[in-house]
Amino acid sequence: MPVKKVQREVQTSDMRHTSVLAVDLGGTNIRVAIVGEDGVIKEKVKESTGSAPLKILKDLIDNFHRPDINAIGIAVAGVLNNAKTGVFKSPNISSIEGIDLREFVRKETGISKVVIENDANAAALGEAWLGAGREYKHFVLMTLGTGIGGGVVCNSMLAPIAAEIGHMTIVANGDACLCGNVGCLELYASGRAIVDRAIQGIMAGTDTRLRSCCEGNAYKVSPEIIYEMALDGDAFSRELLKDAGRYLGIGIANIINIFSPQAIILAGGLTGMWNIYVQEAIKEAQKRAFKELFDSVKIIPSQLGDDGGLIGAARLALING
Repeated sequence: MPVKKVQREVQTSDMRHTSVLAVDLGGTNIRVAIVGEDGVIKEKVKESTGSAPLKILKDLIDNFHRPDINAIGIAVAGVLNNAKTGVFKSPNISSIEGIDLREFVRKETGISKVVIENDANAAALGEAWLGAGREYKHFVLMTLGTGIGGGVVCNSMLAPIAAEIGHMTIVANGDACLCGNVGCLELYASGRAIVDRAIQGIMAGTDTRLRSCCEGNAYKVSPEIIYEMALDGDAFSRELLKDAGRYLGIGIANIINIFSPQAIILAGGLTGMWNIYVQEAIKEAQKRAFKELFDSVKIIPSQLGDDGGLIGAARLALING
């Protein structure tokens, strides 16, 4: 199905300055934006990633293509190859694995200056530039959504590492992950993990209001619905979020003990469940991390929200374009 012409969100900022095209290619959505040299998003659009992400990406870029744009920054969910031309592993968007994404975009746009970075790394760069990371020289960003990603900033610079935090082993003999590992953090603390466990519970006959809120179809359950039911007193929904939060806390404790950052910045849709999911994670991390290290770290929400990856990708394009 072709992408519909977008309803653009146009800002009133000065369009005469340098602008770049920024792309955030995620497991759930693809975002494309025109971003100014000051980091202001002038126009943006979002579409579901679906089963044909490159087709969606092409159509979105076509809608935004402008003669004055001469650089593109792309944030993509996955582990980049050494040449940073694409990803060799993307558990949530496997159809783009092994594809020369940079060359694909170059051919589609005629723009030679195309920069690619992991989406969480890009979000960390965005937070360091214009978001919650501006006050810290050393911080770790965690993206909490369909999957779990990470980015590390050290001495105010993006560390050139994979930072695949979501694929650290949390359960030694745990479930098999699409990445090839077992017991990954992402399998126990991500949005997908929460939904999978909700579906398992519903199908097993667990007493929960989730059964009736989705018209009897367990596969319509979402993290947002689970959170809503938890707030409304559904014990099963609340325990799902707290259980995922405890696993997240194990991951956060590991990060604190390894990196001893000044801050851990949490981004992504699951941060909207802060008062249950994240608070449980903070309590668990406090139990497991070295006390002195835990007491010196701030665990705070992102300031850029869903725009972090776009702004970081734009920053890369501006710097390297």
